[in-house]
Amino acid sequence: MNWIFGNNINTDLITPGRYNITTDAQELAKIVFIEYRPKFVKTVKKGDLIIAGNNFGCGSSRETAVTALKACGIKTIIAKSFARIFYRNCIDQGLLAIIAPIDNINENDNLKIDIEKQLVINILKKKEIKAVIPPLMIKLYESAGIIPYLKKNGLGSLKKLFEI
Repeated sequence: MNWIFGNNINTDLITPGRYNITTDAQELAKIVFIEYRPKFVKTVKKGDLIIAGNNFGCGSSRETAVTALKACGIKTIIAKSFARIFYRNCIDQGLLAIIAPIDNINENDNLKIDIEKQLVINILKKKEIKAVIPPLMIKLYESAGIIPYLKKNGLGSLKKLFEI
């Protein structure tokens, strides 16, 4: 399922401050959009996508927003643009955040991500949308984040990671 959001969705909407009292991913997953879109946390499923407008993840620089989205099952966020720190947190945590000029995507559209070709494919509408997915994001997405990457490859792999 695709969850459609507009512009300027801030981290306070994703994980409201008064509920943001833990770093436990599973607990954080229970509060995602709890005040902004209460049905989200009750109906989101593993593999769901978020489709958003400009400046997704603006506001407070809390890593818990990304942690919570990933823990509740969000596979990918596709937005016209992301707030810089939120985007960096997605890279670090291995949550695929794709920049694409998305328009006219509905909740029930069947979307496929072709990472290699850098495309978002709307299967129902037979439309390909050019996406931006930096190599570093792909590498850390495939590794589930920078910490698992470093645990597997060691600190010496950092230089290689940034030479992509």
